[in-house]
Amino acid sequence: MSPVQQARLPKNKHEKQDIAVQGTNDSSVLSKASAATQLYFHDDFQRRFVCKAPRRSPLINRGYYVRWRAVDQCVRQFLQVTAHCGRRQVLSLGAGFDSLYFRLHAEGVLERVVVFELDFPDVSRRKAALIGADPRLTESLIDQNLKPSEITDQLYVSSTQYRLLGVDLRNEKAVEEALIGAGLQWDNPTLLLSEVALTYMETQWSDAVIGWAARVFLQSTFVLYEQIRPLDPFGRVMQDHFLKLNSTLHALTTYPDTTAQTQRFLNKGWDHAVCLDMNQFYLSLIPEQERRRVESLEPFDEFEEWHQKCSHYFILTATRGSMSSQSLICPPLGFPVQQLKLVLEPPDLTVVPVPGKLCVERVGMASVLLGPGLLMLTGGYGRAGRGTAVRVLFGGLGGWRDACVECSSDWGVRLYHTLTAMPGGGLLVFGGRSSPLRPCPTILQIKYETAPASGTDQVKMSVEEMHCLGSAPLPRWRHTAVSLSHAGKACVFIFGGRSEVEPVLGDACFLSLEDKTWLEVLVEGDSPEPRHSHSACAYGGGVVIFGGLGRGANPFGDLFFLKPTSAGFRWEKLQLQHPVVPRYSHTAHVIGQNLVVMGGVWIQAESVPGVAVINLTSGVSAEFRLDTSSLQWPVMLHSFCSELVDPDKPEVTLLGGGGNCFSFGTHFNLHPVTVDLSPAFPNTHS
Repeated sequence: MSPVQQARLPKNKHEKQDIAVQGTNDSSVLSKASAATQLYFHDDFQRRFVCKAPRRSPLINRGYYVRWRAVDQCVRQFLQVTAHCGRRQVLSLGAGFDSLYFRLHAEGVLERVVVFELDFPDVSRRKAALIGADPRLTESLIDQNLKPSEITDQLYVSSTQYRLLGVDLRNEKAVEEALIGAGLQWDNPTLLLSEVALTYMETQWSDAVIGWAARVFLQSTFVLYEQIRPLDPFGRVMQDHFLKLNSTLHALTTYPDTTAQTQRFLNKGWDHAVCLDMNQFYLSLIPEQERRRVESLEPFDEFEEWHQKCSHYFILTATRGSMSSQSLICPPLGFPVQQLKLVLEPPDLTVVPVPGKLCVERVGMASVLLGPGLLMLTGGYGRAGRGTAVRVLFGGLGGWRDACVECSSDWGVRLYHTLTAMPGGGLLVFGGRSSPLRPCPTILQIKYETAPASGTDQVKMSVEEMHCLGSAPLPRWRHTAVSLSHAGKACVFIFGGRSEVEPVLGDACFLSLEDKTWLEVLVEGDSPEPRHSHSACAYGGGVVIFGGLGRGANPFGDLFFLKPTSAGFRWEKLQLQHPVVPRYSHTAHVIGQNLVVMGGVWIQAESVPGVAVINLTSGVSAEFRLDTSSLQWPVMLHSFCSELVDPDKPEVTLLGGGGNCFSFGTHFNLHPVTVDLSPAFPNTHS
């Protein structure tokens, strides 16, 4: 190894961490370039900082869109409210390869504005080289007055409106000297901007930067985009991801939510602060027409991961001096994502792993209880990819074990379908998809028989397509299917879901199993709004439906009863004494006169959903938190299955679940678990 190579090696742990943090810029700029290429936002310059713009997943593109949109909205609002000022400044801290200056310069909105960018010297040096090598970028620099031979350790590009500096933000003195040398004016209206940069510093240093900015910039606004909520399952996966990259998110533990971040800035000398998580920002401050445009760009079916990603990032604006009367983000009075105060009943409900070593790392499955200690799982996707993946599990005192399944045919890939037990035996498979553009149009009928083999359990299955008469509904997924009786005939009731042409469905469909015919059934009353990812359970000769996700991706917290009548059925909305936090992608079971709602995703409360118990006669409800301390892995309760395995025990078995955690990797719940519901029903034994 040459002396030059040795000199370039990181000398200690902190230098290695700094290099790892600089690497996050490379990942971020690629994702921004991908989103711009797919037309989530207009930016002709971001791709000039990458060799080739990759195509990220729709989830990542949406995530970087909402980040870009929030920052862009704040910057434009700053430029608008300071338009009367003689000179204005934008100071981007940890700017990386962001194209903000070049994009705004091309739009002609930087009159009397100087943009300063700070980052590690190595990052700024690389950015300067890219700028110098690209004529389109170079021509954006007005009156560039710094020749290549004049590049210093701090100032790499200098023009009338753009100054690129390389300096460690943790060195306050060096930062001040560099900015003074670059021509920054402390008393000019200034926008300070930090996109996921300060959090990589130890908290004492990022706090120092925030406090320093409040002291030295007399008329200023600070815009911060970072992560929050480190302790829930998604937050744990997020933290682990950055730990593996040697880029710890330091501020998370001290400032875990929007309230703490707001107070942080007030304590550090800022006069006013507003902080929204990205669900609040997206649904409240982006016009509906623009949301529809974004949501139509690519096929998308990762709602749970999208809402969780948005709940773990925030946009904050803090103001100082004369800027305090000019907030850059103002939530409207009719806030569509109103935070609800979550009242939890004691005690927490205990979650324990199912005995044995059974592994069910899969999401988007369907399940059905075939009998005592006999459970079937179908479809979904997991670490081995997508497929039919029919599994039959036998349960006993020693835990669950896989049966040997012999199937007559491979019936293809299905996710988010339903599996319904039919009276008289057999199962009905309805709906599902292989991709958001390819719903499964066929209805399948499964027959099975169990037979002991030497030392093993064996299940033989035959699969046949069911051809039905009548007017068939649209193929769909994320719907519900429940067995009920109508006019003395066994039927399956299908409700809701989504298709490749309809984002939400609200039709009520009845399939006669005896005649294999779609029926026209009289359904009176005001029907539930169209929705998908809701729950439906048999109750009182009809069906009770709770929650789900509606148009505009807003969750529901309502409860409807499809009540049988002499002529057909009638929808009745059940009144709740207290609102239940809206949620979707949950499961539900009827126990006695109670609806027990398990897990799901919500966007209107802190933490994550545990168990809600709703009395169907009185409308009284209670929320319980889950105690998962006995588990060694995060438990994500969405896109999962649950079954009441033992009717004599007040417990629910949860299988599968998890999902794609933005750019942090995919998490699958490792093993099945059981939830002890007995504290929720203290006066009953079943």
